[in-house]
Amino acid sequence: MISESEFNSRVDDTLLAIEEVLDGADSDIDYENSGGVLTVTCENGSKVIFTRQGPVRQLWVATPFGGFHFDQQGGRWVRDSDAQPLAEFLAATFSQCAGEQFDFS
Repeated sequence: MISESEFNSRVDDTLLAIEEVLDGADSDIDYENSGGVLTVTCENGSKVIFTRQGPVRQLWVATPFGGFHFDQQGGRWVRDSDAQPLAEFLAATFSQCAGEQFDFS
C-alpha cells in the first residue's frame, strides 16, 4: 500500500488533471474543488463527485449511475470491481452526463 502522503499527492494530481480536461468542454460544465472533494455539475444538472478515502487509499466517484471505487495499480487508477481504468470510466461517464467526448488519458 502506498503511503498517505503519496496517496494524497496522486489524488491531487488526478483531480487537477480532470479539471484541466473539463476546462476544454464545449458544454457548460462547472466544478468546485473544496476540502479535497471535486464536484462537477454538467449542463443538464447531473453531478459527478470525487472524494478521497485515505484509510483505504481509494478514490471514490459518485455518479448518477451509482458509486464506484478506484485503487492505484501500476501507477494508475483502476476500478476495484473490474480493473477498468479511471480514464475509460470518466470518458464514458461524461459522455452520458455531458453529451460530449473527453480524453482523460
